[in-house]
Amino acid sequence: MNLHRPARTASRRAAQAVATLGAAVLLLTACGGGSDSGSGKPAAGKSAEADSASAKTRTVKDATGTAVEIPAEPKRIVTLTQEDLDAVLALDIKPVGITNGQGLDKPPAYLADKVQGIDIVGNLLQPVMDKVVAAKPDLILAGDMQDEQVLKQLRQITPATLVTMAPTDDWKLFFRGVGNAVNKLDAANKFITDHEAAAKAAGEKLGKNKGAEVSIVRWNPDGPSWMENKQFASGVALEMGLKRPESQNKDGNAHTPSLSLEKINEIDGDWLFLSTLTSDGAKALKDVQDKPAYKELGAVKNKQVVTVDGSVWSTRGGPLAADVVMEDYIKALSAE
Repeated sequence: MNLHRPARTASRRAAQAVATLGAAVLLLTACGGGSDSGSGKPAAGKSAEADSASAKTRTVKDATGTAVEIPAEPKRIVTLTQEDLDAVLALDIKPVGITNGQGLDKPPAYLADKVQGIDIVGNLLQPVMDKVVAAKPDLILAGDMQDEQVLKQLRQITPATLVTMAPTDDWKLFFRGVGNAVNKLDAANKFITDHEAAAKAAGEKLGKNKGAEVSIVRWNPDGPSWMENKQFASGVALEMGLKRPESQNKDGNAHTPSLSLEKINEIDGDWLFLSTLTSDGAKALKDVQDKPAYKELGAVKNKQVVTVDGSVWSTRGGPLAADVVMEDYIKALSAE
């Protein structure tokens, strides 16, 4: 299970935990020259050099450890998750096909201005095969796709189909893997280095909120769940020198099961960052805000509750999303 996809269960997470190779194996690359089928002569209108360049391939291992031959310089990339889309955009690559954001029927708002005019080929990890075919991809980035039937169909469209994330991969490991797959590993490493430096510097400038305890919560239809330390938005907080409430200081990369009102005190902190992913979750949050248990939270009493975009905060994350989360922290914690 993608630890941050709300539809999957903890038991399925455990069953899939054996997939520990992760995006790190994407960094193991062998370069080589491929060849077009047929006579080997350049196509009409093409120089021999251009034909040779287009035929070059590299072999990488995807997040499952599967060796995949891909174009050395892919030109038509289709992304099947928000994270894959985020990653290629951060590397200044415009894909030819994308899917809608997590819990959305459109691309995520924080990427909307960057994806105008790009064909949508389905929902998150639910590609419409005819639309994928129409995009004519030479590389498909399939996120944490677990459905073998879907993967088989995608590989019939192009064998260059990569599972880019394993269950325990964080955004940096995943991003480096994608960077390697598109031949931009140096650019991915530079982005990460720059982000880490910016986060550290921003945390030093938070005044009285420097080192504040931040509670990071997604409100589900059946109640709130808080995020463990290695979950995406939590990791950004720690990069900034922020802390987690004692009840949330757990070294994992998942959301907790939804809490009952009797345990709502677990979501308290100096600051409470709240997100939802669905309309049912948003309704449940609105309903609870009139209840005494919610009103008694310290962050609520101190008016230090911040509503954030769940399609950014409550995901596995990516490089551009990490910068958005950092800016959200800065905006909230620098306001006083």
